[in-house]
Amino acid sequence: MKILLTGANGYIGMRLLPKLLEEGHEVVCAVRNEERFSISQEIRDRVDIIEIDFLKPPDHERMPRQLDAAYFLIHSMSASTRYFDEMEAEAAMNFNEYMKETTVKQVVYLSGIVSDKTLSKHLASRKNVENLLYQGDFNLTVLRAGIIVGSGSASFEIIRDLGEKLPIMITPKWVLTKTQPIAIRDVITFLTGVLGREDCYNASFDIAGPDILTYKQLLQQYAEERDFRNWIFTIPIMSPKLSSYWLYFVTSTSYKLAVNLVDSMKIEIIAKDNKLQEMLKVKTLTYREAIAMAFARIEQNMVISSWKDSMASGRFKEDLSPYIQVPKYGCLKDQKSLKIQYPEKVLDNIWSIGGERGWYYGNVLWRIRGFLDKLVGGVGLRRGRTHPDKIFAGDALDFWRVLLADKKQRRLLLFAEMRLPGEAWLEFKIDNENVLHQTATFRPRGLAGRLYWYAMVPFHYFIFAGMLKNIARTQTN
Repeated sequence: MKILLTGANGYIGMRLLPKLLEEGHEVVCAVRNEERFSISQEIRDRVDIIEIDFLKPPDHERMPRQLDAAYFLIHSMSASTRYFDEMEAEAAMNFNEYMKETTVKQVVYLSGIVSDKTLSKHLASRKNVENLLYQGDFNLTVLRAGIIVGSGSASFEIIRDLGEKLPIMITPKWVLTKTQPIAIRDVITFLTGVLGREDCYNASFDIAGPDILTYKQLLQQYAEERDFRNWIFTIPIMSPKLSSYWLYFVTSTSYKLAVNLVDSMKIEIIAKDNKLQEMLKVKTLTYREAIAMAFARIEQNMVISSWKDSMASGRFKEDLSPYIQVPKYGCLKDQKSLKIQYPEKVLDNIWSIGGERGWYYGNVLWRIRGFLDKLVGGVGLRRGRTHPDKIFAGDALDFWRVLLADKKQRRLLLFAEMRLPGEAWLEFKIDNENVLHQTATFRPRGLAGRLYWYAMVPFHYFIFAGMLKNIARTQTN
């Protein structure tokens, strides 16, 4: 089958794509920016890629006419606290317009379980998108999922942050709300299982794992699986706003996502039935099994995708391609160079920077800077990195965003997503003479920007010099 995969560079899309190729389908990946499509060259050679922004009026010339099926995996909950429902509705309507000009027979939409008459804004938006997609000129299959547990998923990473960092928790009363989690592997099984099945046309199904648990039990069972103890105390006075700040400061989630998650966590999310599970003969994983599988992926460095790499996890939401050209005028720079003997080993060190590996010098100072960034509403350092030694353009890297990662050119370019009175770049490049160049560029915004840079100069002197030397020195390890 020829399949259109929207949201192909999202958390679900990145997991679904290899499965579709494995099953022999021809896949057209729709992304807003091809440069941010973090896939291997092997997969890239096997798919067609089209650049489409479904928040803009349809450009039918971009969309292939011959399609058998499509996946609608476009969500905007992380992008806004106020207008994400309008954005999701607009994307759905534009998608319907695109599909009018194609031969698509079936569209599969991943939604959220609707089990309460009073819906959160998040779930109400998902339900509205369902209604809009049902108006399209195709057969719609809706899969409504609970919270998704898997390496790199927002739900799992939040549970992981809370469990690992807070053995004693004072929690709001929403931790007593019941939910029904589902493993990411089962979500992918259901998404592929309904493809081409006429008995799934124009129908909606709840999909969930076998366990119905409170959020408190999710945290407790996580601790048990990781072999440590935690203590959770619930108080009724914590407001949704305070809860959102609590999640934001303790976990790696963005504040906007925290607000929308807290809004949803107040409502029970339990599947009405397991009809689709019986139809497809799927035995879903338990919550504990999902945790074990997630950590197996993490320990093997096989995390395919992470919600943190979404642009919505950072400060900037627009296309970052204009920032690839580092400005030359009106900027302040810190430039350092060092002759090296083993460029390939040094390049490997550059590609491993950040995350658990750290920044090669002054990691305590980097963590302090990350904490200060969190205090003023920035992303901080908790996003880390998805893979320990692989980097793609568009990836999140602590409080940086990867603009360019080209091993052939031996160049890595990062753009700061921390809160700054200006714009900042950090570049590593090895030239043809095997000289390692490290350049920090800052384009200040007014007087405040210049004062900030000069206040940081003493720290830059030691940090950047030490970082360069240690990146080169590890070549002999």
